[in-house]
Parts: sequence; C-alpha cells; structure tokens
Amino acid sequence: MTLDEVRAALAPILPRHAAFDGWRGEAVAMAAEQCGIDADIAALAFPGGAMDMIDAWFASVDSRMLDALPPEKLAALPIRQRITALVETRLTLLARDREALRRAQAVMAMPRNAARAARLGWRAADVMWRAAGDAATDLNHYSKRLTLAGVYAATLLVFVDDESDHWAETRAFLARRIEGVMRFERAKARWKGVGGGERLSFARFIGRLRYPAI
Repeated sequence: MTLDEVRAALAPILPRHAAFDGWRGEAVAMAAEQCGIDADIAALAFPGGAMDMIDAWFASVDSRMLDALPPEKLAALPIRQRITALVETRLTLLARDREALRRAQAVMAMPRNAARAARLGWRAADVMWRAAGDAATDLNHYSKRLTLAGVYAATLLVFVDDESDHWAETRAFLARRIEGVMRFERAKARWKGVGGGERLSFARFIGRLRYPAI
C-alpha cells in the first residue's frame, strides 16, 4: 500500500480510537492494528500528527457524504434542501464519533492550528456547494463558501453536546442558520439588481450566524 492508501484506509477508523486515546500516535497504532497495517508505516502516513489525522478523517466524511447523496438524488431538490441534506448527512456520518469530534475541535482551536482548521472548513463548504451544483466563479463563489463554512462550524458546536432526540436541537439550529443564508442570498440578488454591489461585511454576517441577535 502507498502512504495515501494507508491514510485512506485508516481515516474512517481513527476517530473510534481518538475518542479514547486522543488524536495522538496511539490512535494511529490501534487503527493500524485493526486494519492489519504495520504501525511504523501507519505513522509515516500522518507526519503532521493530530491535524493530519483530523484532515484525513474529514476527507473520508466528504467522500462518504458524496456517496450517500449522488448528483441524481440532489438534482430533484431545491437548493435550500440540497444544502440541508448535505449538512445533515455529514452529521449522521459524524454521529457515532462525537467524542472524537469534540477532541478534534479542541485541537483545531489551538492558535497554531487556526489556519489549517480554516482551510478544512473551507474545503467542507466547497465540497458541499459543488455537490449542490454551484458553478459560480465570481465573488459569489467565495461568499457562498464563507457563509456555509460559518454555518457548518457553528452547527458542529451545537451538535457535539446535543442530547435531544435525533439531534432535533441541532437540526432546528441548522434550519435557522440556512434560512439566514437564503435571506442573505436573496438580499444580495436585490442589491445587485439596483447596483448596490457587495457591501456586507462577511465577517460580521458569520458572527451573526454563530451568535444570532435575540
């Protein structure tokens, strides 16, 4: 196996062990043993340590999400429902590993990991928008991904501590945030129609998504 193949094989299994051992070498060794892969070779697949492991796990979630929602299935849905379905599918895939997700959030919150954590959030949003059929190449390409990355990150913070039935609180939170995004997109379209341009502060908008005014 190449190191890429080793990484892909271990990625979905790593969170099972990271939930107990943290995102450390012990989790890689346990996952390697489970897969029958030499532990020393497995360690080489994650030279960046915890963030490499989390990166690989999230990439596997991207892949499994796309498998669960092929283009022909999404094409039958309105855009709002496509985005909702994509995010909720990710939550389903993450559900059994919420403790590992909580530990991953703690790792990503460290200042030294902030830039890479932001890239992972952007990648998830990009994968979802592309799956939803977005083909924008102008500023909309960036604004859509920025807003969805903010929605997704905020939703995960609710999700890790949600003990409601079938994560009802998380789903309700997500629905409110996506409604906010849709209102924003409609307002942006109106501003463009009257020559208003792109005047909104995206940083302030994302702040409102995470900490909405009461």
